[in-house]
Amino acid sequence: MNVRRRDLNLLPVFKALYEERNLTAAAERMALSQPALSHKLNKLRHEFGDPLFVRAPRGLTPTPRAHALAEEVLGLVTGIESFYQEAEGEDFLARPDRINVHTTDYVEQLLFPTLLPRVHSEAPNLQVVCHNTRGRLPRKALESGECDIAIAGFFRDLPATYHQEPIYSEGFAVLAGRSNPHIRQRLTLTAYLRCRHIVTTLTGDLQGLVDAALRKQGKTRQVVAGLSSFIAPPMIVRESDFIVTCLRSIAERAASADPELRVFPCPVHLDDINVVQAWHDRTHRDPMRRW
Repeated sequence: MNVRRRDLNLLPVFKALYEERNLTAAAERMALSQPALSHKLNKLRHEFGDPLFVRAPRGLTPTPRAHALAEEVLGLVTGIESFYQEAEGEDFLARPDRINVHTTDYVEQLLFPTLLPRVHSEAPNLQVVCHNTRGRLPRKALESGECDIAIAGFFRDLPATYHQEPIYSEGFAVLAGRSNPHIRQRLTLTAYLRCRHIVTTLTGDLQGLVDAALRKQGKTRQVVAGLSSFIAPPMIVRESDFIVTCLRSIAERAASADPELRVFPCPVHLDDINVVQAWHDRTHRDPMRRW
């Protein structure tokens, strides 16, 4: 027998009619009009070569053929409903799983103190593993399934098979030590260029947004070091003439924890960074990853 010739969508109709024994109640349960359900009942009768449900004083009564089919059909439909409920319903939160997030140490510090307690509370068997993006969209990892979600502020021109959602936007500030000999009450562009600069580089490139903006003005700065971390530079500028241009929240968080640090507006105009989370279409409909 070729099952492709069978209309499996009729089996839930059989189940609703058998359990309700009433056309109106079954139609409401299936979110169908009575004529639509009557049409499906006629298809059921043709499918099984039997009236299946006939009118009775209080609604419908199953035929012997319907009674013979009922146990098997109800079991099949209930099993399918349970399968989809487990796959798409709240039960997925109880299953063991692992989510691989490719991001930066700064995003980990910013988001995970709030995220992880919620994950542990609502999905206690879920593990979250972070990987460094290394400054690039982890395209191969997303396509292969090695990465579930990528979060950063430097993803550009995502392919059509990717989805993205903005998380937040943020501007830049300059972090310096109070003893920096080049800076007085405010940070001018002249003082900014006299300082030695530390940058965060995830790719090894020491030329960033600041340098591109300075080149438009015919100016350059002295970059003396590139670190692979967004978190480490504040500890280095504390007692030196080094400064770091970073996201404002990084600077403000560091200064609030250390009175020897000061935060200044950046004297070079820079557009805000848009931090987004991106994922591949292959995981777009997975309930755990959507959650």
